[in-house]
Amino acid sequence: MFDCRFISKVEEVLNDWKLIGDSFKKTPEKGEYTTGVWEEKGEDILFADFKFNIKHHYLVQELAEKEEKEDGGEDSIPVCMQDLLCTNNDFPAIAHCLVRWYGLREFVVISPAANDAVISESKCNLLLSSVSIALGNTGCQVPVFVQIHQKWRKLYVGECQGPGVRTDFEMVHLRKVPNQYTHLSGLLDIFKSKIGCPLTSLPPVSIAIRFTYILQDWQQYFWPQQPPDIDAVIGGEVGGLEFGKLPFGACEDPISELHLATTWPCLTEGIIVDNDVYSDLDPLQAPQWSVRVRKADNPQCMLGDFVTEFFRLCRRKESTDELLGKSAFEENGKDAADISQALSKLTEPAPVPIHKLSVTGMVSSARKKIRKHRGADESPLNNDVLNAVLFFLFPDAKSLDGGEPKPSGSNVDITAQTDNEDYNLYSQLKSAPADSLTYKLALCLCMVNFYHGGVRGVAHLWQEFILEMRYRWENNYTIPGLSSGSPDLKCCLLHQKLQMLNCCIERKKARDDAKKAETAECTSYTPPYRTTNESAHSTESEKGKYEVGKSWDSWSDSEDEFFECHSDTEELKENAQDATRKQSTKEEVKEVATLKPDGRLHQFGSMTLLSTGEPLYIPVTQEPAPMTEDLLEEQSEVLAKLGTSAEGAHIRARMQSACLLSDMESFKAANPGCCLEDFVRWYSPRDYVEEEVVDESGNKVIKGELSARMKIPNNMWVEAWETAKPVPARRQRRLFDDTKEAEKVLHYLAVQRPADLTRHLLPCILHAALLKVKEEEIVEDIPSVKASIKRIVSHSSKILRFPSPEDKKIEDIISQIANVEATIARARSLKAKFATERCENPEEKEDLETFVSCLLEQPEVPIIGAGRGVAGTIIHKMFVNAQRAATLGPLEEDPKKPGSSEDRKVMSGTDFPPPAGREVILRTTVPRPAPYSKALPQRMYSVLTKDDFRLAGAFSSDTSFF
Repeated sequence: MFDCRFISKVEEVLNDWKLIGDSFKKTPEKGEYTTGVWEEKGEDILFADFKFNIKHHYLVQELAEKEEKEDGGEDSIPVCMQDLLCTNNDFPAIAHCLVRWYGLREFVVISPAANDAVISESKCNLLLSSVSIALGNTGCQVPVFVQIHQKWRKLYVGECQGPGVRTDFEMVHLRKVPNQYTHLSGLLDIFKSKIGCPLTSLPPVSIAIRFTYILQDWQQYFWPQQPPDIDAVIGGEVGGLEFGKLPFGACEDPISELHLATTWPCLTEGIIVDNDVYSDLDPLQAPQWSVRVRKADNPQCMLGDFVTEFFRLCRRKESTDELLGKSAFEENGKDAADISQALSKLTEPAPVPIHKLSVTGMVSSARKKIRKHRGADESPLNNDVLNAVLFFLFPDAKSLDGGEPKPSGSNVDITAQTDNEDYNLYSQLKSAPADSLTYKLALCLCMVNFYHGGVRGVAHLWQEFILEMRYRWENNYTIPGLSSGSPDLKCCLLHQKLQMLNCCIERKKARDDAKKAETAECTSYTPPYRTTNESAHSTESEKGKYEVGKSWDSWSDSEDEFFECHSDTEELKENAQDATRKQSTKEEVKEVATLKPDGRLHQFGSMTLLSTGEPLYIPVTQEPAPMTEDLLEEQSEVLAKLGTSAEGAHIRARMQSACLLSDMESFKAANPGCCLEDFVRWYSPRDYVEEEVVDESGNKVIKGELSARMKIPNNMWVEAWETAKPVPARRQRRLFDDTKEAEKVLHYLAVQRPADLTRHLLPCILHAALLKVKEEEIVEDIPSVKASIKRIVSHSSKILRFPSPEDKKIEDIISQIANVEATIARARSLKAKFATERCENPEEKEDLETFVSCLLEQPEVPIIGAGRGVAGTIIHKMFVNAQRAATLGPLEEDPKKPGSSEDRKVMSGTDFPPPAGREVILRTTVPRPAPYSKALPQRMYSVLTKDDFRLAGAFSSDTSFF
């Protein structure tokens, strides 16, 4: 009993897909099935509560021209029947199995959903009959197949209907192959018997044959890539690898098999013999050869393994103390050190001169403390490896023959490479410059993790790195490999933190140098002797004079590290502030002008002060406080929490005007007698509007005034100007407290777990991996790899911009990099096998290189000249040597070099193993079922492998006359 709902649903789907009626398309070009675009669409349908999936597979192709449609006429047959006889796309390299078996360009498949199967023969017949009814009702000329039995068997039966014609698609699948089906003669017999042609003499059968041979034995080709020697530590190398360079290449041959297909595309019955006794099918005589390579499944590649192992650290939960035991920053045998001693150590001067600086000296005391808890044998990193890594990271600490150390020149190399596209890749990936300390640290940690102790080795190296950072901070030694200036927000957060620490070191060093210089200047001048009574009656000029004589030692850093002035200076500030407010009379201006200017940088062109006419000087100002992205985010959150109220807006404005107030104080100190207009003319020229006017005498003069926004009552600029005192920058409260910020950075570094550290440095490792594959790709010049690298960079730049990218997305990036590495390794493997570098003839060498490149890019590559071409001769030699190796015979001395006539001797019986696959396509056109029926195409495909045999027949009949 037919399921009407099922038939109706099939008809509905065919109508929706516009598969009703006939269609005319141009004949497929040669190889179009392989190079063309295949698409599919599908829906779910039910057959008696049994769920099926119906899919439409088709080659994207334009319709034929109008003239071609008219040529079809009434005698035209459906497109699928025309495809049965087309020989342009026999044995396509990549296609649906039904395309290979029947040569179809369009078809519909109905298969059970999920893992269900239609096994009962009655159900199969019922299902096929329902499909036949649906085709008849709709007039669809696209063949429809039904998948039966278990899915792994790929068994399909189907039908195609046209005006007065029908094609039945049948299939046989066997495990045991009858002997008569193993050769061409037996296949011709079964094909003819199946056709059952009523004619006394059959038209000749067209034959296409393909034999496939598999080469698996690469004994004569050693794989050159060897894993590094992890015990070697020579000349700045660890594990046989130079520091700063990731390993690359496959540890095993990434090419597992080579498949050679020998094809006889157009044979006619009777001109060739192939039976159980004799065969004319010699592979060396085949007119067409094509090759494909089978890639090894997940070959072990060193770069992919390095990055993958480093990424796995992200899932570790242990802290550095848990991995290494007692913290390196604690005293041996003491639970806690006296806080006063810790603070005194922070402020004591550098005990070691710069020319004595060395990594070993920097961390020796801390290392001795660790050794008391942990013996040398228990340390994850031995001293040789650790010292090699530290000297690589800090080259300025290594003395040259006992002389001066290398300069730390933090940005010498960096600025020279800023125009390099590969160098600037860090800004896209948010990593760090390729020659920076952060980048090198990431590479060293990755190498230590893979070769020297895993996560404990990483924790050990990180501990030593932190000790080095603290030593450099305490002794005013700048950190090498970091550009000067504020943190670069395009880099990863860890790099920003190290840049922040370097800023702190530079400012502390500059401040200490300034103190020493002023101390030296003050010691050369002896202030006049004063008694306590005289100090109360001293004049303003005498106070200024006395102030110069003060030593910098009196400006203690113990008070929050700010340059706070003493009472006499405070009195000076107050007097200066009062003086700036009394500009209404000449006496007040004169009083202000008596203040001694301080903190001048240089004169500001020819501009003069509006009140006094004195030259206007640019003051020495404090640099704005550098900030990392996390501090900026924290500041933004604080400002946002103030809300939109008037009070909140006022507080927000005051917080943001700290730098403005400092610059105003510096300006007042450098320009006694100045006013707000003078400051605006220098600081914000657009807010001082000048215009030409005519005075009382009729002369044209320039008159200026503040802008409208500056005239708003109680605006922040006016309020800040009234608050500002004439204080030079060197005696102001620091906008940037380098001591506090440095300690915050050092604490931030100390609390990082190996997992946190890995998260920070992962962009640097991905950056290094991409640079490595780019470097290796330039040597091999593979177009697909270039395109893949661009896609990876684009994808990575989107993923890594987020603070915490998903692990799955990171794994996807690593997988893509590993795939590129494997592709390059395959290219090298193929070049070694085909000896492209040893070929002396330039033309042959170019042909071989093109052939190898195509093997990587295309699923199957034809060989020019078949077995007589350059590549064909090499492949022939490969099979010859593999056969001789199998029989323990001597190998050819040079199996890769083509040339002499002896190399081309035919030994078909021993040169090749038995074919792994035998494919035969038989075609003809005969009238069925009666002699007067229309002549229609008939086709049978046969494939024989080691333990599989399949016959797929398409037999057409004329349904007009039976």
